Amino acid sequence: MASKRPDRRWTPAMALPWAVWALVRGTGTERGFPLVPALAFTPYAALTAVVPLTAAVRSGSRTGALLAAGAGAALGAAVLSSRRRAGAVPPEGARVRVATVSLRLGLVPAEPVLELVRRHAVDVLVVQELTPDAERRLTGAGLHRELPHSHAVPARRGSVVSASGAVWSRWPVAARGAVPGGFEQPTVRLPVAGSPDLEVTAVHTRPPATSPAAVRSWTADLAALPSPTPDALRVLAGDFNATPDHAALRAVLARGYVDAAQAVGRGRVWTWRPLRLRFPRLTLDHVLVDPRVAVAGCAHVPVAGSDHRALVVDLALPAH
Repeated sequence: MASKRPDRRWTPAMALPWAVWALVRGTGTERGFPLVPALAFTPYAALTAVVPLTAAVRSGSRTGALLAAGAGAALGAAVLSSRRRAGAVPPEGARVRVATVSLRLGLVPAEPVLELVRRHAVDVLVVQELTPDAERRLTGAGLHRELPHSHAVPARRGSVVSASGAVWSRWPVAARGAVPGGFEQPTVRLPVAGSPDLEVTAVHTRPPATSPAAVRSWTADLAALPSPTPDALRVLAGDFNATPDHAALRAVLARGYVDAAQAVGRGRVWTWRPLRLRFPRLTLDHVLVDPRVAVAGCAHVPVAGSDHRALVVDLALPAH
């Protein structure tokens, strides 16, 4: 009886989608729509890279197997590199706990937000997708008693009502401002005893998911974020609508920021998924901190009613 020959219908071209994905991710050359939103799914591409590899091996295509294996290795390395833990920095000055949460078009009830603040002893709360009704509910529930100082920027005329953002603080606010962008991004400067001033911005970039124009707006929002500055400890916290696989986010980090979740080995923990679906799960929310700040901890906390998980980050500030 003749031995069964390998199935030669598999060609190296069938591994090309994974190879191209790995090339684009590795070179940071994603541009426009739909490449930019697609790059958010790089962890899923890495997981499925075993499919073309298995098919190539079973069909006896050595070239296909090498191409699929190389693409899988490159994608896996990209994903794993975002999970690395940064070196520990000994805390010297004050300790600050910062939390960021999306209110999902202002529909998140006040009670889960208050529970987050109380249970985790939050010092600075950053919120996105605030609405006037949501702000009234939070105030009525007693948020101002926990965090008595605040800066909210209402949505500008012509924007959706949930384009507002806010920062609540345990400490008095020395200065208020905003970072330009498609949504409102309030900034506060907080004097902290024993350390340089802490400057916190509530980040909310426009999502790049729907059109070429959306990608351009998202790119502009990320490019407009401020860089670290010597005269304050700058923190950017919120919904960046970007994952570690986006070159535009890595460009912000390259200015000198440290991703708090990545600093403690949790850089790939997901922060967003559709409310009624289990997948996809994407890492869209971040807390980026001045390189002089030590990250002592980072927790991902579910908030009832939100499609985002809150990030609660412990920061150790340097002394003067």
